[in-house]
Amino acid sequence: YDGEVYDARLEMPGWSEPGFAASGWNEAEELPAPGGVLRAQPIEPIRVTEVLKPVTVTNPKPGVYIYDMGQNLVGWCRLKVRGPKGARVSIRHAERLTDEGTLYVDNLRSAKAMDVYILKGEGLEVYEPRFTYHGFRYVELRGYPGEPTLSSLEALVVHDDLRPAGSFSCSNRLLNRIHRNVRWGVRGNYRSIPTDCPQRDERQGWLGDRSAESRGEACFFDIAAFYSKWIDDIQDCQRPTGSVPDVAPSYWPLYNDNVTWPSSFIIIPGHIYEQYGDRRILARHFPAMKKWIDYMSGFMKDGIIAKDNYGDWCVPPEEPHLIHSRDPARRTPGDFLATAYFYHDIRLMGRYARILGRADEAAAFEAKAREIRAAFNTRFFHPQKGYYANGSQTSCVLPLAFGLVEEKDRDRLFAQLVERIEKRSRGHIGTGLIGAQWLMQVLTEHGRVDLAYRIASQTDYPSWGYMIERGATTIWELWNGDTADPAMNSGNHVMLVGDLITWFYGDLAGIKTDYEHPGFERIIIRPRPVGDLSFVEASRLTMRGTVFSAWKIEGGDLKLEVTIPVGSEAAVYVPARSQDRVTESGKSAGEAPGVTFLGFEKGYALYRVGSGHYLFVSAGYR
Repeated sequence: YDGEVYDARLEMPGWSEPGFAASGWNEAEELPAPGGVLRAQPIEPIRVTEVLKPVTVTNPKPGVYIYDMGQNLVGWCRLKVRGPKGARVSIRHAERLTDEGTLYVDNLRSAKAMDVYILKGEGLEVYEPRFTYHGFRYVELRGYPGEPTLSSLEALVVHDDLRPAGSFSCSNRLLNRIHRNVRWGVRGNYRSIPTDCPQRDERQGWLGDRSAESRGEACFFDIAAFYSKWIDDIQDCQRPTGSVPDVAPSYWPLYNDNVTWPSSFIIIPGHIYEQYGDRRILARHFPAMKKWIDYMSGFMKDGIIAKDNYGDWCVPPEEPHLIHSRDPARRTPGDFLATAYFYHDIRLMGRYARILGRADEAAAFEAKAREIRAAFNTRFFHPQKGYYANGSQTSCVLPLAFGLVEEKDRDRLFAQLVERIEKRSRGHIGTGLIGAQWLMQVLTEHGRVDLAYRIASQTDYPSWGYMIERGATTIWELWNGDTADPAMNSGNHVMLVGDLITWFYGDLAGIKTDYEHPGFERIIIRPRPVGDLSFVEASRLTMRGTVFSAWKIEGGDLKLEVTIPVGSEAAVYVPARSQDRVTESGKSAGEAPGVTFLGFEKGYALYRVGSGHYLFVSAGYR
């Protein structure tokens, strides 16, 4: 948290070479071997992956130089300096500047975030720290001998060196900026575990931040080994009782027996299975996951569980200085959140049991889920009003996302959600961490991709675009991160991203895997042209190769270009007015080689294709 002090005067050249005079050094001691199990590191190491040059350097006070790296990043600086022996140069890091152009450090809490280099006085000296890292965009240099230049300092971007796995671009420049900001935030918080933030005195593996959000990370990087390792860490933290902490590894031992945060232990293995087709993560952790379910079931009463610590964390508050809303209408009840999530967890466990061939356990989970669903609807649904609990946006989203609402009430509940977004939030997001994990896909799957697009395209408060309009190059911890109490306004968090990146790739570009045939063995290509978008292009690196989907509208025609890797087949949904208007590579699509017409549904001509490259044209689409 604090940084590193390095005194170059104490260096001993040749200390690691044969013949070094090590007089005065202690003799090596023979000690017992360490316990535990020796295992190979299962993930890529942390490496320097990029070097950024500063874009400006200013001198707001005598002897104080401020460098702007142009990007909020995670890593450290490399200093180049000449000067007298004993000169002391300090390098301090921050995400923002004050109005006076100096470092803003209030949001760092107690972290000093400062490295100090003491010169040995021997020509050009190059220093970079080895035992720390920082989250920063701006760097303060003090004590530099003479006047530093732009070339005196550069920033090294450092994180787990995961293989890039996707790309996305579209005609909406704001969405491209949001995509870039999220990617920078995600990569910077890979530190052998997914941390919450990189700059202040925290930097912990909070489970709740990554539950559904982690699914979108697979669009950026190959996360299979990384998240499999973190699930191992979570299981390592599980107590004999079955209790799972809110933070893993449990450096902060928060065993609150909360439902929503530890639910990531159940949710994330399903994402890994879905994206990579690897049953092993389900098989390896099934007993421990079941142990947690059994333990938490002891807190249930009449089908309801009230174990909730955090609520819908960081919902947009009613006043700009607040961290958390005090408005009861915005705060979703804790027993509602806990019961909804626990129902979702148990349904997932039933699915996992079916996948693993554990039929009896699957049946037991499914029966338990039915009991909770009935109790949930009895307790929280208001038949006359058509919504759950207090009617917050999140209380509308979760029953739709998890299948808790009765079919006869689904349309009414969705209408309530739409009314709250369009009228009460003026087309803006009104959820915190929990609701945002599922919001965009709920809107899209229920026929309002236009409203999801409107939310994503906003530039005033609260929105991802608002952050960008205020100069953000990553995603903030708070929707009002520029005005709230600095005790909790990290400029580099991913928890409020929710399912946005999944929506970019899976809905706007239309690339999804079929859950019944995971690992992109069977691919679903279903792009959703919306609003003023004129093109969307995306690629996904999968276990079988690269999947590519790009659509554009030219002269009223929609052109959809698709690449399916060898070993996969795909259901391709071509937006069209009728199947008669669709061609593939210049031929009627139903008669093109390797293309089979399956039917027309809800504005799409549906085709089955094998591996290969295809160009569909939907004439007169717009």
